[in-house]
Amino acid sequence: MIIDTHTHFYDPTRPEGVPWPSPEDELLYRRVLPEHHKALAVPEGVRGTVVVEASKWAEDNQWILDLAANEPFIVGFVGHLELDWVDFETYLDRFATNPLFRGIRLRGTDIDQAGGNGNFSRIEMLAAKDLELDLLLGAEGLSDVASLAEQIPDLRIVINHVAHVKIDGNAPEAFWAEGIQKAAACPNVYMKVSGLVERAQDKPVPADVAYYTPTLDVLWNAFGEDRLVYGSNWPVSARFADYATVQHIVAEYFNAKGDAIAEKYFWKNGMAAYKWLDRGQLGKPSG
Repeated sequence: MIIDTHTHFYDPTRPEGVPWPSPEDELLYRRVLPEHHKALAVPEGVRGTVVVEASKWAEDNQWILDLAANEPFIVGFVGHLELDWVDFETYLDRFATNPLFRGIRLRGTDIDQAGGNGNFSRIEMLAAKDLELDLLLGAEGLSDVASLAEQIPDLRIVINHVAHVKIDGNAPEAFWAEGIQKAAACPNVYMKVSGLVERAQDKPVPADVAYYTPTLDVLWNAFGEDRLVYGSNWPVSARFADYATVQHIVAEYFNAKGDAIAEKYFWKNGMAAYKWLDRGQLGKPSG
């Protein structure tokens, strides 16, 4: 079984449109809904997805939750709430009543500024509600991740997209690798192994796992078998490689470590990080 913990759904044909992606983006500016993802993912063994909100409109959190109400393929939702919103607590209380709402995503700059602007307590609210925090950041933010994880040890933190390291087939940047070690030293920090093809420096994007192995080895040595999580970053990943290729790259790496390890990577670790819901469709045959 595979759970894809990073997809985006949206519909530019709604009367209000969407704040992302831009109409100028010919690839992404289209209806992207569960049925479109399932057409690509189910043949690859995927049984569900955790949606990550990319819209900055508060009510789009509700739009996804409404979409999920009748779509059991959506097993969890990472919402978008800004720490400095006046109504942050109201929105968090409201959305957290839905068991599919599993946390929020912030950027590294949000974490860096949270202490100075008095919003640190709002991050603590996530832990109090047993919600997680996704983080979108680069190598420069990894020290902040470690600091945050130490200050709120009950908060599950998931770093997105391998912290945006450049991938070129060689050993990754030392500054990134050092930051990875710091973040991984905290047992409440997980790494979403997503965004690999997006960070590939060669074009066309290589499909050979050997090109990504030096980067994957750093992550494996730091986070081990229990804190690496699968995510496709679809449909953004489609700009660089098709869905099957994105999955096959990591499948080759983790399958080589044995079935038990692959099972952890492809769904068990994601369940630990997100506490996503088994909505009754998991384990059913594809088709």
